[in-house]
Amino acid sequence: MRALLALTLVIGLLPLPALHAATPPTPRTLSGELQGAPWRLDVPARWNGELVMLAHGYEPVGVPRETPMSAADSTQALLDAGYAVAQSAYSSQGWAVADAVADMERLRQHALTQLKQVRHTWMLGFSMGGAVTAASLEQHPNAYAGGVSLCGATLPGQTLAEDLLTTLVAFNYFFPKAEGLPATGLLSSEAAALPQMALYQGIATALATQPKHAAQLAARLQVAPDALAGTISLHALVLHELAQRAGGLPAGNDGTVYSGFGDDAAFNAGVQRVQANAAAQAYVRDRLSLSGRLQRPLVLQFNHGDPTIVPRMQAVYPQLAARAGSAAELRVLPSVGEGHCGFSGAQVVDALKAAATR
Repeated sequence: MRALLALTLVIGLLPLPALHAATPPTPRTLSGELQGAPWRLDVPARWNGELVMLAHGYEPVGVPRETPMSAADSTQALLDAGYAVAQSAYSSQGWAVADAVADMERLRQHALTQLKQVRHTWMLGFSMGGAVTAASLEQHPNAYAGGVSLCGATLPGQTLAEDLLTTLVAFNYFFPKAEGLPATGLLSSEAAALPQMALYQGIATALATQPKHAAQLAARLQVAPDALAGTISLHALVLHELAQRAGGLPAGNDGTVYSGFGDDAAFNAGVQRVQANAAAQAYVRDRLSLSGRLQRPLVLQFNHGDPTIVPRMQAVYPQLAARAGSAAELRVLPSVGEGHCGFSGAQVVDALKAAATR
């Protein structure tokens, strides 16, 4: 009895935490701004020690931003799978690939001061963020275990600019002086000044007046006819924004011989010809470059029927990687989902796991 009383007394004198289970871990969210780029870092309660740097897609100039930064749609699926997720809103809007690469690298370094014992860091990007992902792996290979580009615009800046230019001069050829659009065409400063909805409506109206030409243009651009107006208006928006960022038109077509537009001889004879601004051309070549040279695994995955990243665009980066001798580091997963960036949370996690098994 004396021994039992002594034991009871000792237990009663123990500090309170020793009598209870350890406090369960809780999720946490940090946010702030780094050199003009809003950011957030989400850490799940049961963190697996892996960090995902999540790069979002194209954000038109002037779109309002939330404060603090809101999480991308796929964030919760990644958190549920145990990953910590860091993401940046970028220091500029528009086709901000160069800024985004710097912003994401700055955020990665900051995240490592907030997280202890990170086992691996991964880059994962959507749409324009796919280009950010590929560029980040090329420029900072030692920072990442690998990356994933989903519905990614993994094209060098010069290739992208030339593709967008083709869309606009082809529309101008088939639909000159369209009602509701500037008589000077989609490449003009007047078109650049139009609100995006007015531009879209003018393009859609013009396409409806000439279904045969619309079908020809849709087939050449590899876009479904019902998505054609949206694709053309997006191409105009991005090219004009890129020209403003670069200080001039970054692509020209003086020596381009086009094909696939029906009567190619007539098309090449009548299509609008423009010269690139040399400084703007140098900007997209140098600041928005992609080489295909990989030292870390990169997974690409696209959607079925994507009107934004069409098959000809999807083929560009694998060709770059093959020419650079990096094909072994690249894996293209079968297409899933529909439309542009139509991935479920489970598909996003699966693509990330595929990068980890390379």
